[in-house]
Amino acid sequence: MVEVERKGIILRKTNLEFENEGVLNPAVIFHNKAIHLFYRAVRTGNHSTIGYCRLSDPMTISERYTHPVIVPENDYEIQGVEDPRIVNIDDLFYITYTAYDGFNALGALATTTDFKIFSKAGIIVPQINYKDFSRLVKMSGKLNSKYFRFDQSNMILWDKNVVFFPRKINDQFVFLHRIRPGIQIVAINGIEDLTIEFWNSYFMDFANNILLDPVYDHETSYIGGGCPPIETEQGWLLIYHAVKDTIGGYVYSASAALLDLENPKKEIARLPYPLFGPEKEWEIAGEVNNVCFPTGAVVINDIVYIYYGAADERIACASIALPQLLKELLNNRRTNEKSNHIHDSR
Repeated sequence: MVEVERKGIILRKTNLEFENEGVLNPAVIFHNKAIHLFYRAVRTGNHSTIGYCRLSDPMTISERYTHPVIVPENDYEIQGVEDPRIVNIDDLFYITYTAYDGFNALGALATTTDFKIFSKAGIIVPQINYKDFSRLVKMSGKLNSKYFRFDQSNMILWDKNVVFFPRKINDQFVFLHRIRPGIQIVAINGIEDLTIEFWNSYFMDFANNILLDPVYDHETSYIGGGCPPIETEQGWLLIYHAVKDTIGGYVYSASAALLDLENPKKEIARLPYPLFGPEKEWEIAGEVNNVCFPTGAVVINDIVYIYYGAADERIACASIALPQLLKELLNNRRTNEKSNHIHDSR
C-alpha cells in the first residue's frame, strides 16, 4: 500500500455571493515560483464560476481573489463553468472545464497567456445524442454494457472531464475525456480537427479509443479523468477518480495508473485499490457525501501534492512520495492488448 498524508483543507466557501455554496475541484499549476489554483466556485442555485487563488507553498495561500475569473458567457454554459483543469503547452495555458447549461454537461476549452484574459474556444467534445452514439460505437466491437444504458435516448451525450497531456506527443495534442463508464483518449493536430466527421470516425473505432474501463471493485460504477498526467521516467502518472455504488450511495476515490510515455494508449500499470478515499469528516459529509475528487497536482522535491474536491464543498490536499507511488504501480503491472500507436486514434 502507498502511504498517503492528508495535508488538510486548503480552501473553504465564503460569504461572497459567487462562492457561498461551495468551492471544489481545482485546476492547479506551478508557474513562476508559485502554485496557481483555478477552482470551481458555486453560488446559491448551483450556479458555478471559476475563482482564483495563489499559493506560496503547497499549503499557504498568498492571494485569493474576491471575484471569479471565468464566468458563463454563452448559452452552452449558462448554468455554470465547472471542474477546471490546466496545462501549459508551448507557452499557452489550456484550461478545460465542463460547460453546463442546466441540461447538458460537455467539455469546453479556454486559453490564456497571463491568467487575466481568457479566450474561449467553445465545446470541444462531440455534440451527439445517445441514440446516435450507440449506433456508431456498436460498429467498433464488444464494449462494456454501461455504454448503452441510454441507447434509445435523444438526450445529448454527456462528455466531461476533458484533461490535456502537458506536452505534445508525436507532434499531436492529446487529451482524455469521459463518456461513462470509462476514460477515452484523443490525438489531434489542432482543435480544428474536431469536426463531425472526425467524431463519427472516432466512434466507429471507439473500442480502440478507450484508455481505461472500470476493472476493480472501487471503480465498478465508472471512472473519469482527474489530474493532468504527470511525466515521469517510468511513464505518465495518471491520477483519476473512481466511483463505486454502495448502499449509502456513490463513493468517489482517487486512483492511479501508469501509461506509456510515447504511446499513452498503452496502460502499463494500475493500482488495484484506491489511492485514497473518503475517510476524514470533510470528505465524508458535505454538499455531496463521500467524495474525494482529484483535479490538480504538482510535484515538488519528489512529493506529489494532489488537490481535490472534498465532499463537493471544500478543497483539500494530500501528498505522496513519487518514488514510492511509482514503485507500487510497477508492482501492479497490467497486460495490455492494445498496441496501436496513438496516431491510430484518428
